[in-house]
Amino acid sequence: MNPQIRRLALDLGPLLIFFAAFKYLGIFGATAAFMAAILAALLIGWLLEKRLSPMPLFTAVLVIVFGGLTLYLKNDAFIKMKPTVLYGFFGAVLLGGLRFNRLFIKYVFAQAFELDDRGWKTLTVRWGLFFLALSVVNETVWRMTTTDTWVSFKVWGIIPLIFLFALAQTPLVLRHQADGGKNAQE
Repeated sequence: MNPQIRRLALDLGPLLIFFAAFKYLGIFGATAAFMAAILAALLIGWLLEKRLSPMPLFTAVLVIVFGGLTLYLKNDAFIKMKPTVLYGFFGAVLLGGLRFNRLFIKYVFAQAFELDDRGWKTLTVRWGLFFLALSVVNETVWRMTTTDTWVSFKVWGIIPLIFLFALAQTPLVLRHQADGGKNAQE
């Protein structure tokens, strides 16, 4: 299997299991299934790749902590807050890293493409602000809608938004390729 498709399946699989389980088991059953699925995805990723990527590992820790609180306290607010904390953390790390001249996004995307410093900085700012916006959107949706609506939005709203945002960064990536953008077709 193509490594990018495998990574996508390992990253999205637990979320899709959460969505399916919610339809049949409700929020608490879905939370337990999500926790099990994310641990299974980490294990499979480790067995296939012999490494744990920081983002999926951090996401798994949050799922276990917030999912555990959800189940233990029988309060679904915790699992609903998890994306707010996750996206807020990612945004803060990316934008905070810039303050110390650290381009953390480069660690995530360096295998996919190489950009000049200006490109990495611009991409960092864009993704940082995008993650902060996602954090606010998640917080708004879970507080102002039903659990059914939030679960659907989490799966069918957030994922497409992330893919569309990533796709919208293509002109920036092409313009700032390390080869001077010579191969860019804008």
